Amino acid sequence: MFDSIYSAQLTSTQFFIMAAVALVSGFLYAWVMSYRIRSTKRFFLVMSILPFMVSAVITFVNGNIGAGVAIGGAFGLIRFRSAQGSADELAAILIAMGAGFAFGMGYIAYGVILLIGLSVIYFLLALLPVFEHRSMSEEQLLRITIPESLEYNGVFDDTFRHYLKEWENAGVKTTGMGSMFRLSFRIRMKNSAEEKAFIDELRTKNGNLEIALLPYTEKQTQL
Repeated sequence: MFDSIYSAQLTSTQFFIMAAVALVSGFLYAWVMSYRIRSTKRFFLVMSILPFMVSAVITFVNGNIGAGVAIGGAFGLIRFRSAQGSADELAAILIAMGAGFAFGMGYIAYGVILLIGLSVIYFLLALLPVFEHRSMSEEQLLRITIPESLEYNGVFDDTFRHYLKEWENAGVKTTGMGSMFRLSFRIRMKNSAEEKAFIDELRTKNGNLEIALLPYTEKQTQL
């Protein structure tokens, strides 16, 4: 059961068995991971076919060093043309690729165990109430757009002290062809009911330009 289904000479029957198992288990894996990660439809589709695509590549390379180097370069190009995802999405991709390698070498049982087993383990671990500190759930990302003529160092400190428990500068970026700055802060409100008053006071200082107050995630800190 745990031996490779491939013989010295690969047959079409062996390949189609591998393809069927990889696609079915890939679909189940994508369904479980997408449900937990709450990602997009495109993520679901990619996760469904990724194990089969990796396994097909490994099957076709089959010890050919030149082809292996070429495939590695192609994967590198795809990586650097893709936006970095969340930790959940990166973990899901790594699991899918690991299972794809197992399928590609004919180890069907190991591939299924990697996909289905790790997805179930990941799902159960995500349900554990670890590292879900209350302070982390209260964190928000504040983005303030200001004109380039405004000296932003300390200009909002009095407002922050009045409405916020704590705040941390998360970066500065120019926008609007360099005519404005976008300031980012990681904040915690003293009283969430005062959000409107807080934003209204900030508007009087930034010339009524755009202000955004969002739930804080690591991914959103990319300016």
